[in-house]
Amino acid sequence: MLLNLHVKNLAIIDEIEVDFTNHLNVLTGETGAGKSIIIGSINIALGGKVSKDMIQKGAEFALVELLFSVEEEKTRKKIEQLGVSFEDDTLLISRKMTQTRTINRINGESVTVAMIKKVADLLIDIHGQNEQQSLLHKAKHLEIVDRYAKEQMQGKEEELAQTYYEYKKLSEELAQNEVPEEERLREISFMQYELEEIENAKLVSGEEEELAQEYRRLSNAADIAQGLSEVYEMTSRESGSVSDKLSESIRVLSRIAEYDDTIAEFLNQLSDIDNLVTDVNRDISAYMDEFDTGTEEFDAIEKRLDFVRGIKAKYGATTEQVLAYAQELREKLQKYQEYDDYRNELRKKIEAEEKKLKTLSKEVSDIRKKCAAVLEKEITEALIDLNFLQVRFAIEVREKETYSANGMDDIEFMISTNPGQDLRPLGSAASGGELSRVMLAVKAVLAEHDEIGTMIFDEIDVGISGRTAQMVAEKMALIGRKHQVICISHLAQIAAMADTQYLIEKENQKEHTNSQIHRLNQEESVQELARILGGAQITDAVLQNAREMKELACRVKEEM
Repeated sequence: MLLNLHVKNLAIIDEIEVDFTNHLNVLTGETGAGKSIIIGSINIALGGKVSKDMIQKGAEFALVELLFSVEEEKTRKKIEQLGVSFEDDTLLISRKMTQTRTINRINGESVTVAMIKKVADLLIDIHGQNEQQSLLHKAKHLEIVDRYAKEQMQGKEEELAQTYYEYKKLSEELAQNEVPEEERLREISFMQYELEEIENAKLVSGEEEELAQEYRRLSNAADIAQGLSEVYEMTSRESGSVSDKLSESIRVLSRIAEYDDTIAEFLNQLSDIDNLVTDVNRDISAYMDEFDTGTEEFDAIEKRLDFVRGIKAKYGATTEQVLAYAQELREKLQKYQEYDDYRNELRKKIEAEEKKLKTLSKEVSDIRKKCAAVLEKEITEALIDLNFLQVRFAIEVREKETYSANGMDDIEFMISTNPGQDLRPLGSAASGGELSRVMLAVKAVLAEHDEIGTMIFDEIDVGISGRTAQMVAEKMALIGRKHQVICISHLAQIAAMADTQYLIEKENQKEHTNSQIHRLNQEESVQELARILGGAQITDAVLQNAREMKELACRVKEEM
């Protein structure tokens, strides 16, 4: 469950710290107070995109942190399998945003956004204001059925997807290698030419660098010879050379060294230097004797270097790339030379994968149909609980003509909300408010079957009122018995059902706006409930109504 939310320097939030509790947490406040920013900050922490404009003006960074308690052993093991380590039962997700980069951490260790999203999928389910619109798309219907059937699937849906991608890859390879005979022979001739050129080049790793270095040496042979000669003259042959000066210095120090130990040390040092100069002179002389400035070697090196660079210009920037290209040529040449055998072998592989794909698709489809029948009944019951009194709901599982990563099933939710009406696709039969309730019904049913500890609802109450609002509130409280629920709401019925209520307020100063959130006690909760009920003027009658609503909600929760 989500224990704590910490936000700093984000939009109109200077800094907030919120401790959430078990069961149903409800956040209320005036329009524009910053309720959506609170949920938005949670989305950001869980890997959502963040605009640099969200960082407060003048602030160096924005920070969002979520602290979770992970007590469910199965969930903890799944998170550990992702590479996240625990010291205790808590998990801290942190995202720090600057103008130039974002730092993502889980339990203090740097991670990718993709890793945060994977962990978040195991911990929290967020229902945004427009998520019900996803119910207009059949792909969402299949996703819901698969989530409901996950335990029965036992990984078959993942195996199915993997088999499909292998089948598709092989099919594409066969299509791409559909080559006419004349073109195939022409390609064979060209590949043989390229391969022969590369093999005859006999490229060696590092050869170009060595050739280039030798080329530079020979290109500047005259300068090298002249420079070495000058150095040799200065260090040994000329009158007043380094060697002469060193010998003279050694003679002087030799006369006086016996009088002072320090001078004796100077003498030893100069003697060592003299030996070094002598060694250098000898090495320079030997090198000059062997130094060849002839043109034959230079021409050969220049020719080989040009050839190596020409090969690389045609086939790869480095020797390794050229050799890798040559290997690709060998493999492709073998395919083209053994064309019929290659394609027959490929067809056999495709047939084997298609057979496996067909079997898995049938197995997955059978599981979906079985689970869809049960899910259909459970969603219908949940819809009735949400004031769809004469609703009919069905999940149709049809077979498509082609395979996909999901098999051959085409799943669609059908609904009739009024007596006498035929079942119609959900997207064309339900209003916006009805879609919200259908999504809540789906969430309520799935909550009974998955292990996600926290569910967040951002204004799921849009478009509902009266008795329907009360039933939605009761359904959310019921979900809150087994899950932590965090809900942003404008409805008094939902606020009254809260186990813990928070008020979000906006403080307007002269040149600064700041959003704050704090937990309400029993009396403050009644006052906020009265504000929702009474609007601008809160009378004694409104306050009494708020207290009665709160007491009634408490009795309803006790009976759940």
